[in-house]
Parts: sequence; C-alpha cells; structure tokens
Amino acid sequence: MLPLLSQLSAAYTERHPNVSFDLLGVGSAGGLELLQRGQADIALVSRELLPDEEQDTRSGARLRNASPVALDAVAIIVNARNSVRAMDLHSLRRLFRGQVADWSELGGPPNEVCIVSREEGSATRRVFEQLVMTGYPVTSGAVVMPSSAAVVSYVAQNEGAVGYVSLGHLGAGTTALQINDVLPERATIENGRYPLVRPFLLATLPTMGAEVTAFVDFARGPSGLAIVRRLYGDPLPPSQSQP
Repeated sequence: MLPLLSQLSAAYTERHPNVSFDLLGVGSAGGLELLQRGQADIALVSRELLPDEEQDTRSGARLRNASPVALDAVAIIVNARNSVRAMDLHSLRRLFRGQVADWSELGGPPNEVCIVSREEGSATRRVFEQLVMTGYPVTSGAVVMPSSAAVVSYVAQNEGAVGYVSLGHLGAGTTALQINDVLPERATIENGRYPLVRPFLLATLPTMGAEVTAFVDFARGPSGLAIVRRLYGDPLPPSQSQP
C-alpha cells in the first residue's frame, strides 16, 4: 500500500506545493487506529472494514468509507528456481497448514518446503487467511516477516520458500503462481477469475477538512487513477463504489 500512497501524495504535492504529507507504513489496522484517534487524516486500507473499525470511538460517528481506489491481488510467490508454477486452492491450503513437507509432493524438485507468512495484524495476512485458509491456521513453523518487501527478499534467497504478497510488491528472484490455473494479472483481477483479490479503500472521518476531501477527489480522479493503473491495474468502476 505504501508505494500507492507515496505516489499519490507526491503527485498531489506537485500540483499543490503548499500541501505536504507525513506517511507512515503501519498497515491497515494501524492506519485505522491512528485515524480513529485523530492522529491521521486518511487511512489507506487493503481490505473491507470490520464492524468495530467503522466506529469513531471518540464521537460514536461512523468512519466515512471512501470509494475503492483499486483492486489488488494477493500473489503466491515461490523462488524463481522452483519448477512448481501452479496449484489449486486446496493444495495451497494444505501447503500453508504444514501438511506438505517437500516440493516433490507437488510435482517440484526434492526440496524442503519453507512457509513464509506475515505478522499478526497484517491486512495481507488477514485477506490470505480469509480467502485461502478458511478457518484453518497457518503452520506454527512458518517464518514470519514484517512486510511484503521482506517476504519477497526471503523467498528470492531461499529455493524452498513460498509466501504471499501484494501484487504491487512482486520482485526479482521470485515467480507468482497460477492459482486454479489463473495468474494474477490485470485482466484476471478485473474479470474476477483470479480468486485472491481485495480492494484498496481510502477511509476518513466524517469531519474531514477541505484538503482531505480534495486529496480523496484527486485519488479518484483521472490523475490518481492513472497512478493506480500503473501499479495495480484498473480500479473498480464508479458504479461499484461505496458511499
């Protein structure tokens, strides 16, 4: 999420030099907490809000859930030297439950499987658990990383590793798997064929000021959407936006 917010804010400041941004990469839950405390003006959230997160604890008012600005895919990545290139959701769930010990069980070369997961509270982890694990826990033997960039780095350096990251964080030395025979690409995300998709939302408080409103409008406008498309592909059309 931070690459998207960094580019949106930089582009906005270029047009409005009197406006500056302080960006914190604290994840969805951390951003919403700062927002509800009045310590942030906007939170970029990479999942739907939970019922208890829609409430402003100071006033009892509901958060204003801005329209989605993008659709993002959660990509499953393996080391580029791993010959496994596809699996179905059932096999992926077994893999992350710790029920597959060696890549040879999935048609790959003999090599011990190393599961890489995200830290507690990560929005990417929450989405992965909802869409893939469906109530089952990720194996306690997983290596836990604090960011998508850290997951990419670890998988790129370890031939037996497999992890999950935002599509915008794919990096050298790794390969994204086909899931249910579908790659995470712009077309498959937009048409709903890729099964691991989540929204990016801009959340604000009902009492947001004029500058916050202007930035949200910019992010939803042509210039902001061009940045979104460059990073993540086409966003949701306006007809699917939320109030």
